[in-house]
Amino acid sequence: MAHDHHHHDTHGPAHEHGPAHEHGHGHTHDHADIDWAEMAPHLEAQAELYTPLYRQALAWLAKEVAEPGLVVDVGSGPGVVSCLFAEAFPGARVVAADGAGPLLERARARAGRLGFADRFGTLAGDLPGALSELDYPADLMWASQSLHHLPDQRAALAALGGHLAPGGTLAILEGGLPARFLPRDIGIGRPGLQARIRAAEEDAFAGMRADLPDSVAETEDWPAMLTAAGLKHTGTRSFLLDLPAPLSDAARDYVLTSLSRLRERIGDGLDADDLATLDRLLDPADEAGVHRRRDVFVLVAHTVYTAVRPA
Repeated sequence: MAHDHHHHDTHGPAHEHGPAHEHGHGHTHDHADIDWAEMAPHLEAQAELYTPLYRQALAWLAKEVAEPGLVVDVGSGPGVVSCLFAEAFPGARVVAADGAGPLLERARARAGRLGFADRFGTLAGDLPGALSELDYPADLMWASQSLHHLPDQRAALAALGGHLAPGGTLAILEGGLPARFLPRDIGIGRPGLQARIRAAEEDAFAGMRADLPDSVAETEDWPAMLTAAGLKHTGTRSFLLDLPAPLSDAARDYVLTSLSRLRERIGDGLDADDLATLDRLLDPADEAGVHRRRDVFVLVAHTVYTAVRPA
């Protein structure tokens, strides 16, 4: 997508270490031949589910950034969060930037439906290079779970900072706590399934980073990386999405989709017993499956780091 891939998923559910390894507005790590038009409804539904978390983050940013003229959503996906920025900053022009044309089409359509079309634009191309096409520097730039898909994250931060106006703010969403969906003991299989899935995800993520062309190993100290990129770190805060059981149909669908994608992506990293348990969880006919059980929940935390370009 926009980030030489891909978001993505979600590492994170719509990219961070999200449940589906898709970005909050996201894309996936396995992005070589993704049909973005087909993926778009899932990515949109996921971002809509995470809207309470994003609203918390934007309310915090609104206290840090006074009346930005231009807001750029870097790796916007289908534009759910881009439109939340348009809502949060009614005096701002918002640009959704991504590498996937079908997702930007969804973003434009959403902005039109919500009445933001007159101050909403899109920018297609590989990021961060495509940002050179901006008409003027941004006062606020948002990058959600996209930087970890780029081979040189520190260089990417410096590039993003170069498209900020003096005194402008860069806000990056990376890391936090991975989504949890199930109790430790779910009554089938060996207790602790999600912890072992998470360990397999970490291995897969490390492999993804290592396989990126010209990948640069980096300690994931985001404030230090922002400082090294010539920016002044100004804040760090985490935001919680807490959807307790019993879940809505939309939230249950998200859990099912996330576990299904995990099965496809990191199934080789699980033993036969855990795979069998995961298959039971995904079986709509199984009484112990996610379709029927009432103890399924969604609990996740995302961390946002802010930094300012010196005036």
